[in-house]
Amino acid sequence: MKFSEQWLREWVSPQLATQALADQITMAGLEVDAVEPVAAVFEGVVVAEVLERVQHPDADKLSVCRVSDGSAEPVQVVCGAPNVAAGQKVPFARVGAVLPGDFKIKRAKLRGQASHGMICSASELGLEEETSPGILELPASAPVGEDFRVWLGLDDHTIEVDLTPNRGDCLSVKGMAREVGVLNRLAVAGPATAPVAATHDETFPVRVEDAEHCPRYLGRLIKGVDVTAETPLWMVERLRRSGIRAIDPVVDVTNYVMLELGQPLHAFDRANLHGAVIVRLAREGERLVLLDGQEITLADDTLVIADERGPLAIAGVMGGEHSGVNGETRDIFLESAFFAPLAVAGQARRYGLHTDASHRFERGVDPALAREAAERATALLLEITGGEPGPLVEVASAEHLPGERPVRLRAARLEQALSKALPAEEVTDILQRLGMAVTADALGWDAMAPTWRFDIAIEEDLIEEVARIHGYNRLPVRRPAARLALRPDHEARTPLGRLRRQMVARGYQEAVTYSFVAPELQKTLLPEAVSPVLANPISSDLSVMRASLFPGLVRALTHNLNRQQSRVRLFETGLIFRGELDDLQQLPMLGALVCGSREPEGWSADRERVDFFDLKGDLESLLAMGGDLEAWRFEPAEHPALHPGQCARILHRGEEAGWIGTLHPAVRAQLGLKVDAVLFEVRLDALTHGKVPAFTPLSRFPEVRRDLAFLVDEDLPVQALLDTLHGQAGEWLTESRLFDVYQGKGVPEGRKSVALGLTWQHPSRTLNDEEINQLVDAIVTESRQHLGAELRG
Repeated sequence: MKFSEQWLREWVSPQLATQALADQITMAGLEVDAVEPVAAVFEGVVVAEVLERVQHPDADKLSVCRVSDGSAEPVQVVCGAPNVAAGQKVPFARVGAVLPGDFKIKRAKLRGQASHGMICSASELGLEEETSPGILELPASAPVGEDFRVWLGLDDHTIEVDLTPNRGDCLSVKGMAREVGVLNRLAVAGPATAPVAATHDETFPVRVEDAEHCPRYLGRLIKGVDVTAETPLWMVERLRRSGIRAIDPVVDVTNYVMLELGQPLHAFDRANLHGAVIVRLAREGERLVLLDGQEITLADDTLVIADERGPLAIAGVMGGEHSGVNGETRDIFLESAFFAPLAVAGQARRYGLHTDASHRFERGVDPALAREAAERATALLLEITGGEPGPLVEVASAEHLPGERPVRLRAARLEQALSKALPAEEVTDILQRLGMAVTADALGWDAMAPTWRFDIAIEEDLIEEVARIHGYNRLPVRRPAARLALRPDHEARTPLGRLRRQMVARGYQEAVTYSFVAPELQKTLLPEAVSPVLANPISSDLSVMRASLFPGLVRALTHNLNRQQSRVRLFETGLIFRGELDDLQQLPMLGALVCGSREPEGWSADRERVDFFDLKGDLESLLAMGGDLEAWRFEPAEHPALHPGQCARILHRGEEAGWIGTLHPAVRAQLGLKVDAVLFEVRLDALTHGKVPAFTPLSRFPEVRRDLAFLVDEDLPVQALLDTLHGQAGEWLTESRLFDVYQGKGVPEGRKSVALGLTWQHPSRTLNDEEINQLVDAIVTESRQHLGAELRG
């Protein structure tokens, strides 16, 4: 919110300097971003009148003017502006004046003609950033000879406030004045707004078909307006100081009232309205050309203002080009309405728009303000453009209008939160100054939140209001008291911090991505995934909750590859969201992605690329940290985002805990990736829960090792062979290690050779060959019967 300090002080003027006022507003929770002068520094500029203008005898683009600046005699000035004319009131820099940029005005001769001063444009006075096309024309009422800076009130400042979304009530001069008045115990006095008497009985029909989203709609037909009239300079200046460019008197008035009161308004050209004004939801496939020339296709949940022929505007966002006011407009239909915040929220962003109206309606506009704003705008329009106002038509649904909300504030809770006991009279006074009806009793206060404060609903809201008006800097500073006990160390759990450090130690970098992802990306990787869709997303690329860590990691990979990072090793921890809102699962996960070379570039490093087993090894290092690696299994399976031949389901104690695999070639091509990537994700709850470490005494007796090479079917998982082996190897088996897999010469087609190293050790004696041979025979027999395995000769 950007506004003029002078404008604010017309409503309420505390005895504070500009910076002190800005500091006070900031300390009240409304952060002031900037305080800037409204015009550059200049002096010696007065209001003057052009008495005569003749063509320069030696220059086609110059004029010789006789100017009265309030002195005894008129002065001659040579001017190059194309719009200078006799009878104009203009800003005039006398000889000796200093303009912005330390530009001093001196007597001069231009093509042989004397020039004693300079007729100024807006940009030359620092009132416009872009170069003005001509001189600045002033109203005929401007007093000749008066200091231009004083007359236009340029010793002023703009104050820009960065409001939080809950303080939509301060998006106006009236709202800011209310705050300043409360802080300084001053009355607020704005311009009087009286009902405008109708001069004719003609109305335009209004029909509200969606009262839930538009509980109040007011409209007035004003006939015979002159849209070619000039907007008064005082209004143009107030708009400029608020960051809004003047367009035409009708638009300027609606913008002015929006800034003054906080109620967005819109004016339709009556000649382009047919049948009735209808407030309804758009119909599928309807199109609308907006005021900015953009043509959009409306979604069926968009609230629109329409007539019998079709949509005229997106309600609370932007009007349509066809029905807008133009140079030929003679009659206007003035709209002032209350649209529910949820009806407007996200609509502007959906169509790539952001307007002052949508900014306010999304945050909440006072539902009781529409009539006052319509009357104020009507009065200003009649003053500037003339015209004949008709009756003000209102369609309202009392059951859908938000009303005042009762909120209870307990004295004990207030003291506990503020660490300070405030006098009951002061609390009552603060709440009443904030516009609330208050009833006090021995235990606290019952307050009725006013209609303009959408953000006051619970007790904590009232505590915040009391604290900021009383003054945060007046609250005591107390150190928190707490009983600090040692935290238990759960030995069976692996802290997340250890898992992170392990990944970093293995060469990974932690990624932190949004929990929101693009729906197209998620559908590409997880076609069957169901997760919540955001009603008001940051952008269309972040509109659904992620059902997996894969989309965020893949997007981070693309970002890095696009910046010439060919070796990428990322991991991430975070929640994923599965199911609809009424049955939502939020699962903590750990995921990782690798791409590029196995080792960093170096003279001793090879250039082999990472593969499935590299990432599997990194994952197994995490699984082993829980001390229960035997509880984990990898089984071949299919995942829509992963390569069918390089993909495995991760099981923990027989339950699915995650996935690992190489990105599917078709998915990779669809995403525009030219290199392979391997990725996994696994449930954090399974990963962090292991078993309590237990001490096993070292045996003093020798180990016995046997190496067995089996011929098995090539599609047999080695894990199946290991499970069979462990079932027959007895209780003294201390280690089983796969040390070779071979296919080729000497091995039948369709088979593979799997070599295992088995180690036994008894804790209290030496094992003999006969015992070991019996165990080996049992392993070979069981493997042959159940797996078709044969010992390789």
